[in-house]
Amino acid sequence: VTAALDGLGLTARADQLTGQLSGGWKQRLALAACMLNQPQLLLLDEPTAGVDPNARREFWEELHKLAAQGISVLVSTHYMDEAERCHKLAYIANGKLLAQGTAEDIIASQHLETYELTGGDRAGLSTRIARLPGVEETAAFGGALHATGTAGGPLQQSLRDAISGSDVKMQRIDTSIEDVFIHMMRKAGDDGG
Repeated sequence: VTAALDGLGLTARADQLTGQLSGGWKQRLALAACMLNQPQLLLLDEPTAGVDPNARREFWEELHKLAAQGISVLVSTHYMDEAERCHKLAYIANGKLLAQGTAEDIIASQHLETYELTGGDRAGLSTRIARLPGVEETAAFGGALHATGTAGGPLQQSLRDAISGSDVKMQRIDTSIEDVFIHMMRKAGDDGG
């Protein structure tokens, strides 16, 4: 118990009641409890849901330390930034394996391209381009709008035509793992999933 508490930085809180701990510290305590039997495999179901960003980051640092010690860690998460921290990903929808591999492999396998549009009326632009040929997904990112579609398709030309004569600027950006996830989930739904 002492080694588990020390290993996860809980020694200073050893006399504190669990109910008085924040969500992040409770997750650390749960992880410490899992480590008591020195497992070779950890199965974690959305371990950072509802935890503040700093606690999430620290929790993932601990998971990487455990993985470096040779412990296999299987994590389910709906946070794509967390998925990118993993060595290998698997997307499953409705009990069907859609893709697996590194984040880079999965992104490349979907053959998508993404453009960032800045300037102008973002809400109006989103509505205007959402139904254009080649536009499969639009999403707001801060002051910009991202549009994603199949690489080599009509996406780029559709966007150029839509912003012609306006103050909207367009540039191609890397497709994110979140863009791919949304694309795959929609495709799984379209296939009757």
